[in-house]
Amino acid sequence: MLTVISPAKSLDWAPVEIVGTQPAFQDDAIRLAKTSRNLTLGALKTLMSISDDLARLNHDRFKAFQDAPSADRIKPAALAFNGDTYQGLEAKTLSDDDMAYGQDHLRILSGLYGLLRPLDAIQPYRLEMGSRLKTRRGKSLYDYWGTTISKALNTLAGAMGTDTLVNCASQEYFGAADTKALKLNVITPVFMEVKDDRPRIVSFFAKRARGAMARHIIEHRVTTHQGVNEFTSGGYVFDPDLSTENRPVFLRDYPDPKAG
Repeated sequence: MLTVISPAKSLDWAPVEIVGTQPAFQDDAIRLAKTSRNLTLGALKTLMSISDDLARLNHDRFKAFQDAPSADRIKPAALAFNGDTYQGLEAKTLSDDDMAYGQDHLRILSGLYGLLRPLDAIQPYRLEMGSRLKTRRGKSLYDYWGTTISKALNTLAGAMGTDTLVNCASQEYFGAADTKALKLNVITPVFMEVKDDRPRIVSFFAKRARGAMARHIIEHRVTTHQGVNEFTSGGYVFDPDLSTENRPVFLRDYPDPKAG
């Protein structure tokens, strides 16, 4: 199985000893960074709906983006992203064998880099896939990436000998995978918290659970629907009544905030 997850807005740039690999769409990242660095602070703030301070931070990042970055400017993607999904993935604690498996079977969707392997070396950036960044290819990053990401996923899955993709990414990022061009059977797990006898999706918990699902698939070398359904991390349990074949639903009681 091939699994995809979203990147994160927050980064952890503490140094690591692992040497990163080169992203497949490095040239595109350079091109998009150059486009972004030409934006004014005001335009960048509007594009990303961020504060003045964050606009200035990311303006500086794009200005510092290098075609051939030095070692102190790069870090493996799965170790650099630091959001909720990555707290669930816990890439730092994966064994060498598991990380190697993830390098082949896990991909991170990225507005700037398109598609990343866990160990692909990235430079500091923030550029959401939903950004309406104008390029020669159109008015948004969806226009820019077009069918590129879907075709790359098709090729990768073919090389792996699978026809199944587990979508652990957000709607914003998975929207970059053109559905007409994507020739794969897509499984999209759903994680819900039960409170007052009602199951509901809580974004914070769902993001973390999607990362934990990616880790489950890596650690257990999952290749079947049943293997996906056996996910139990964080207390989630597969619910057959709410599930369909390609939309497995996992429930747990809403966590007690007083619990340690």
